[in-house]
Amino acid sequence: MSDFVLPFLGGMLVCAILAVPLALFMRREQERRARLSRRRAEDAERLAELGTMTGGLAHEIKNPLSTLSLNAQLLAEDVADLPVPDEQRRRIIRRTESLRREADRLKGILTDFLQFAGRIRIDPEPQDLNVLIDELVDFFLPQALAAGVRLRATPAKHPAVARVDSALFKQALLNLLLNAVQALESLPPDGPARELMVRIEPATPTRTRGGQADAGAMHAVHVTDTGPGISPEHLARIFQPYFSTKKGGTGLGLPTARRIIEEHGGTLDVHTEPGRGTDFILRLPAAETSAEPKRP
Repeated sequence: MSDFVLPFLGGMLVCAILAVPLALFMRREQERRARLSRRRAEDAERLAELGTMTGGLAHEIKNPLSTLSLNAQLLAEDVADLPVPDEQRRRIIRRTESLRREADRLKGILTDFLQFAGRIRIDPEPQDLNVLIDELVDFFLPQALAAGVRLRATPAKHPAVARVDSALFKQALLNLLLNAVQALESLPPDGPARELMVRIEPATPTRTRGGQADAGAMHAVHVTDTGPGISPEHLARIFQPYFSTKKGGTGLGLPTARRIIEEHGGTLDVHTEPGRGTDFILRLPAAETSAEPKRP
């Protein structure tokens, strides 16, 4: 009997001894996790307060900048009528115009910041992407021509219906077009042709038993340019806020475009080849096949 009881009691004693540090470890781990959770909550609260303060400050700065820009323009008009030597008049006008441009630039930076930092509210409706893209390309065409860029759009052969907020979708696509034109403008005048293409690859029109589009079906919109491409060291950072290789760029155009598309349940990716061009691919979930696209 003792040959059985003594080892059993010994084993129980060992378990009891080991249980004490294990219990201490578990309690300390629980306390550590509780402290970490409180710290994260406090950090999140501070970030929310900082975001509110920053947004309010940006609004407060933006309003006087508008007044500053307007008064600089009025001042330049008044100087034009002053009885002063022409050279002095031109010098004053140049300085006031420079002041107005910088005020407008700062106002644009603040507008981009508020747009990126604020909450995006989408109001999606069934839309034919062909129609939206055609409208935007028609709107953007004069700006492309002024930059010496040939802009072409290739619509799909049948409706590419997706549930999108038309204004926000156009904004995201416009950011991509602006980015492409800026890249093309960096090409030398005697270099390759400056071409920009917008092409739609509609999702394969499949239907489930419920009459809905396949959950994985995605429409793809390609924004392709023949520009200089993106270097590998820059490619990893182009969607980071405030990263820009362009003079005067805010670095918020591409991050804002990606954020808008992701809010729609889509993706924004890029393929590039230095020296040959860049292709941004915007993908959006296909809407139900029974959905009627809204016509403007």
